[in-house]
Amino acid sequence: MVVEVKGITKYFGETKALDDVNLRFEDGEIFVLLGPSGCGKTTLLRVIAGLLEPDRGEVVVNGKVVNGVPPADRNVAMVFQNYALYPHMTVYENIALNMKVRGVRREVIDEKVRRVAKVLKIEQLLFKRPGQLSGGQAQRVALARAMVRDPSVYLMDEPLSNLDAKLRVEARAEIKRMKEMVNVPIVYVTHDQVEAMSLGDKVAVMNEGRVLQVGTPLELYDRPRNVFVATFVGNPPMNVIPPDRLQFLRGVEIPPSMGKYRVGVRPSRLRPGEGQVSLKARVEFVEPLGDQTLIHCRVGDLPLVATAEASWTAKEGSEVVLGTTVDALYWFDEEGNAKYVTEGLNTA
Repeated sequence: MVVEVKGITKYFGETKALDDVNLRFEDGEIFVLLGPSGCGKTTLLRVIAGLLEPDRGEVVVNGKVVNGVPPADRNVAMVFQNYALYPHMTVYENIALNMKVRGVRREVIDEKVRRVAKVLKIEQLLFKRPGQLSGGQAQRVALARAMVRDPSVYLMDEPLSNLDAKLRVEARAEIKRMKEMVNVPIVYVTHDQVEAMSLGDKVAVMNEGRVLQVGTPLELYDRPRNVFVATFVGNPPMNVIPPDRLQFLRGVEIPPSMGKYRVGVRPSRLRPGEGQVSLKARVEFVEPLGDQTLIHCRVGDLPLVATAEASWTAKEGSEVVLGTTVDALYWFDEEGNAKYVTEGLNTA
């Protein structure tokens, strides 16, 4: 099963919510739409589902254009942030409802419900009502309800955002297991880059209605196309040093042609001590995380984050030298586009 969106543009009044979006979703992959609130990712999901019609462009399922086809006839399964379980029905009845409406035989319904319940570890909940469930349990029931439908594509709109941190980790594992079971495209919307990196086989980073970059999580992290992707993907975000602060960098000679570039370095590659490239900073506070410590500091009025060993400590206001290597630096031109520079840089 292949689902494609081709040249999708959508307006709400004068606001362009989607701007010429082209993406392809394939069998057996989790494709994550990642971006800040208002970037257009949920609008795109609703266009695929048929809940919204695009002003331009096509939605194509297995080579067939489905523009104008009602949502009920598109064979999509949606999972929302709000699980929308029917409170007067048991978990079993909630999961089985769509199959029952379609006239599926009772024994087939029972087999599917119990098989999915076993995969998601909710067998003991089948005859409870939604009011008796925890948030994590309700989320798994919503996934189960989607899984029994055998759709052309699964559309998930921030389904884990109501869960606490521990349950989110568990739920991500459930969705990974679900992928192995269903073998159709799963299009997953989130603003959480950790969720995107851990779940996605492919990730599309969106902003202001446009797709800025598509790739594997590692490609987006290692080779961001522009400064927006570089700072949105990765936690903590990449440090970006503007051109009027480049004089703080010691150990690298920047050619005049790059004098207006911004320089990026990930906190994981900026550490206490001298390096090929170094700078002096003043510690604001340290953030122990157990396996490592984050150093929040400033160079003049520029905030930076560096990473140290778990045992590293420093007093607020103390001076620290931070170092990195030339190959850890990212370069962004005046428009914010990444330039992967291998020549023209001299180290002192």
